[in-house]
Amino acid sequence: MEFKHKPVLLDECINNLNIRSDGIYVDGTIGGAGHSVEIYRRLGSNGFLIGIDQDSTAIEASRQKLENESHKAKYTLVKSNFVHIRDVCLNIGVDKVDGILLDLGVSSYQLDEAGRGFSYQKDAPLDMRMDRTSELTAEKIVNEYSEEEIKSIIQKYGEEKWASRIASFIVNARRTSRISTTGQLVEIIKAAIPNAARREGPHPAKRTFQALRIAVNNELGVLEKVIEDCASLLRTGGRLCIITFHSLEDRIVKNEFNKLVNPCTCPPDFPVCVCGKAPQARHITRKPISPSKEELEENPRARSSKLRVIEKI
Repeated sequence: MEFKHKPVLLDECINNLNIRSDGIYVDGTIGGAGHSVEIYRRLGSNGFLIGIDQDSTAIEASRQKLENESHKAKYTLVKSNFVHIRDVCLNIGVDKVDGILLDLGVSSYQLDEAGRGFSYQKDAPLDMRMDRTSELTAEKIVNEYSEEEIKSIIQKYGEEKWASRIASFIVNARRTSRISTTGQLVEIIKAAIPNAARREGPHPAKRTFQALRIAVNNELGVLEKVIEDCASLLRTGGRLCIITFHSLEDRIVKNEFNKLVNPCTCPPDFPVCVCGKAPQARHITRKPISPSKEELEENPRARSSKLRVIEKI
């Protein structure tokens, strides 16, 4: 299956990265290189693109796309989690960069590929790993975690009000047989959520699947650290662009960006700052950028995406 992923907020990302032809840019979640190809096209012979992804299929797909480009700016691709972005850059001799992009969404390829288990709309093994060499899977969570642990995951990462009931139904179902496919899990979730609640809002399994994916890949656990590391990598005037797809991610990005812009910890009634913590960045987007109506018509999967941008000072 060909690695296909329609990049969201593409023009907005490229414009806000403020790309210099001789700059160094990092795509920490390169996917199928949808954003990176456009970054690469704007680089001259002295420019450098660094692509990172924990999915080896994404790395190979990106390599093929970049090799097919007519001009040959420098690039390197590294299989790793973006939480290691600082080490990846230092290991290749780069200590400062001019821009970083993180797209925190799941690619269309990962959603559509049979066997990955990300989609509640396709019956597949209950996997959900971005990095297929990691040990933790969604199947392990639903079959081996305690009812309280499952409830906590669904509640915290899915913001699902029926988390307690869904966890109970999962535990009861696994007593009969192991839950090994997405189809089995979807039916359990449907049975757990009352009919009246299922008639409104998104697919009944959406929040639970989101929660399991976040837990399997530790998505939120790495986000605060990676934002701090990205800020330390940026040279003055460099920009950090982050695309989020749900409120939990966006809240973390917003809060971490605000800490970089206004790190002062002095009480509000102090006449002057005495903590000595100086701002590291300024907001480029005070409010997140959302997809245009035209983009949503072309790519409905972009509907929950938000872009926030800061610039190193």
